[in-house]
This record gives sequence, structure tokens and C-alpha cells, in this order.
Amino acid sequence: MSELSSIATFHEALYAGRTSCVAEVRTFLDRIAKLKHLNAFLEVYEEEALNKAQELDNRLAKGGKLGALAGVVVGIKDVICYKGHNVSAASRMLEGFNSIFSATAIERLLAEDAIIIGNLNCDEFAMGSTNENSAYGPTLNALDTTRVPGGSSGGSAVAVQANLCHVSLGSDTGGSVRQPADFCGIIGLKPTYGRISRHGLIAYASSFDQIGIFGRDIADVAAVLQVIAGPDEFDSTASQHPVPDYLANLALENNKSLKFAYLRDAQYHDGLDAEMRGAYIDFFEKLVDNGHTVTGHSFEYIDHIVPAYYVLTTAEASSNLSRYDGVKFGHRTREQNLDLTDFYKKSRSEGFGIEVKRRILLGTFVLSAGYYDAYYTKAQQVRRLVADKLNEILEEYDAILMPTVPSTAFKLGEKTDDPIAMYLADIYTVLANLVGVPAISVPLQKHSNGMPYGVQIITKKFSEESLLRIARLLMAKEQVTVV
Repeated sequence: MSELSSIATFHEALYAGRTSCVAEVRTFLDRIAKLKHLNAFLEVYEEEALNKAQELDNRLAKGGKLGALAGVVVGIKDVICYKGHNVSAASRMLEGFNSIFSATAIERLLAEDAIIIGNLNCDEFAMGSTNENSAYGPTLNALDTTRVPGGSSGGSAVAVQANLCHVSLGSDTGGSVRQPADFCGIIGLKPTYGRISRHGLIAYASSFDQIGIFGRDIADVAAVLQVIAGPDEFDSTASQHPVPDYLANLALENNKSLKFAYLRDAQYHDGLDAEMRGAYIDFFEKLVDNGHTVTGHSFEYIDHIVPAYYVLTTAEASSNLSRYDGVKFGHRTREQNLDLTDFYKKSRSEGFGIEVKRRILLGTFVLSAGYYDAYYTKAQQVRRLVADKLNEILEEYDAILMPTVPSTAFKLGEKTDDPIAMYLADIYTVLANLVGVPAISVPLQKHSNGMPYGVQIITKKFSEESLLRIARLLMAKEQVTVV
């Protein structure tokens, strides 16, 4: 971890003349080349990044004004559009597709002089929890290359974990930022649904998807959120809520005692690793010793969360991915003399990977006339019950604390033949997406197996300001550092 790893220390050195944007970019490019085996990047924009860095250095030398993220090196998940660059959702279905516009989040980063260094590997169409579903091969966990980095934003997590960029963007539909952040020992933020525009984010499940941020420092995450959050005329689901000064308010002292809740049904769930369970209890006791209140709450819907989530998201995925038919969008089969139905089947069968096919089939099934009410309608009802219960708890407490995932990073290939076990690993993260509230995973400690794990913090809608301050406080109290 270099002395210039955080945005604040980099900017301090940059404006003092001790470094330059070009030097910082070259440092990251060298590390990317050295750690190419991790397969975090699908494409590196080397020449473009160096040219942008040189432009910023020249402007600074002439006394020109630079943006809030001047020279900050950012990696972007391969589901976020960047004009003139390939975006494939790590799928053969979109292989070679060149985006004709940039996502709103990218436009805002560039407007503040950030440098996009490349696009990052992920599970195909953001469907997966290990980054093993990519058409371009798995990303490896930098701490132990025999283990997965998590998913679907595995490349984005490893890029920050291995210090290949300052920060990165991912997407979070059911935990795809927080879970890989946990597995990689870094920070992962999923904001409130609508806090960041989804314009330019390739859709998986539109009522769940949200762009999220990976970082090694809470202040870095706050700085990026400050820039990319806010209303957007291109996204009707983007919130009109004003954007606070996250970075300035982060520095405010918070000496008050906080009220935390934990969900007993989650904390004592059979699926949670026993060693991690004990560590969370110890963590809660330390918070009490520090003057805070930690109270257990029942949450009887815990075992209904994952089924409801997968019914709803696969239904939305079935609809969203229907556009990739080989005619209007996506891979077109080379086989000749097919009728239209066989042409569709062949194009989609060749273009999509097995996990995407599995979810499309499940989504089509739950939306079918004979099963719509039994599955899709029932899942929507569960979603409402879950939201009401969680919001009721959040009205009484400053935050909810819970595990991010039930175990540390598992071995490559360990769960590829058991999709149900893979889906159940999302038990703690999908809750925030079902309800649309903000959540963050911050590193807590290391397991006896040597792998890191974190704690997940959940707060009320549009309370990212409070969420970031609590996260910073808890990291300071535990004196944890990213790996």
C-alpha cells in the first residue's frame, strides 16, 4: 500500500509538487501489468489515461483549476457504459460492443477530472457471487489466488484490494459490491436506490440495481459519492433528494452514544460461520463498553428474503435480457437457413452463459400465466412485509449491524455445481436491495483461515451521510485497516 493510496494523501502530494498525475498513473499501470494474472481488468486504457494525466499536469503547472477528483484513478465494472469504449457485461452476447454514450456516473467523474484507467471483470450481466461466471475467466482474490474475490463486482473489488487504482465502481443488485468488498477486506458502499443514476448501467433487475463504490478509505468513498450522486434527467428513478456535502460532514466529530440493532435471526442463523458469530458478539460488546447501545431484534422474515429476491430479480432479468435476440441487440449466430424461432434460440444459447440462462428460465417461469400469482405476486408481498419491518426498526435505531456474508471467501470451484448454496450466500446482503436502503461493508478482522471479513451497516433511506460517519467511527474504534 503506497503512501499515495488515498485521495487525500495523493492530492496533498500533487499540490505540493511532490508527485504528478502522470507518475501516479504510471505507478498503477506498472502494478496492473505485474498483477495481470489476477484477471481484474478486461481492458486497460493505458495511452488514454497517460494523456489525460499529462493534460492535468499541464493545467496545474499553468495555475489552472482542477476538479474535485483531479488525477484520481478509477476502474469501472464492465456493465457501466463509457463512450467509445467496449462494454460487454463480461458476456459473449455483447462481445465487441462499443458504447455510444457514457453513463451519468462516468460523465460526472470525468467532469471532476478523474482518470478512467480501464474496465473490470465481473460475473456475466452481474449475475453471480464469485466472478466465476465471466466469459473471460475468473478474477482471483489477491490475498489467496485459490479463492474467489466475490461477485458480481469481483474485478472492481480486486482492483482496489491490489492497489491497481484509487477507487472503483461496481453495481449492487443483491450484494454485488458489499460481498466482494467483504471477501477482499476493503470498503464497499451500496447507496440508497436512486441516489446514483442508473443511466448507462446495463440492467439486470431494474428495481434493485444500484451503482456502488469500492475504496480503501471512507473519505475516498465519500468523495466519489459526492460527485456522482444526485438527480438525472436521463433516469426517472434517480432521486430528487439534495446531495449533502458527504466529505465535509464526515469530518464532524460524533461523540454521541449511538443506538444499534442487530437481527437475532441473522446473527444466530445456522448458515453463519461459528467463529465469525463469536467475533460479531465480541464486537457488539466492545461497542457497549464504548458507551453505545446494541439491542437484538427479531426478524422473522430472514428465511424468506433470498427466495423473494431471486423470484423478483430473475423475473426482471427475464424481461430486461429479452432484448438480446441477435436482431436488435447482441450476438448473432452464424448458422444459416434457420427459421426465426430457431434463429432466436441459437443466438441466445450461444451468447449467454449457463448462469444467465438459468436465471432467464426461472424468471420466465415465475412470470408465466399459471404461476404469476403463486410466485411473483407472493414475492412482491413478501418484499412489502420485509420493507415495513426493516423501516420500523430503522426508525428506532441509528443503524442495523449484521454480517455481510455467512463465511469468508471460499475456494474457486467450490460452489459452482450447487447454485442453491451459492444463492443462500446472499442471505445478509439482499435485504438492503429488497428495501432500497443504503448499506456498507467495512473490514472487521481476519478469520483463523487468514481471510478477512467485515461488518455490514444499514441505515435509513438517503442517510448516507450518517452511514459513512458511523462506518468511519466503527473502523476507528476497532482500529481496523484494509488489507
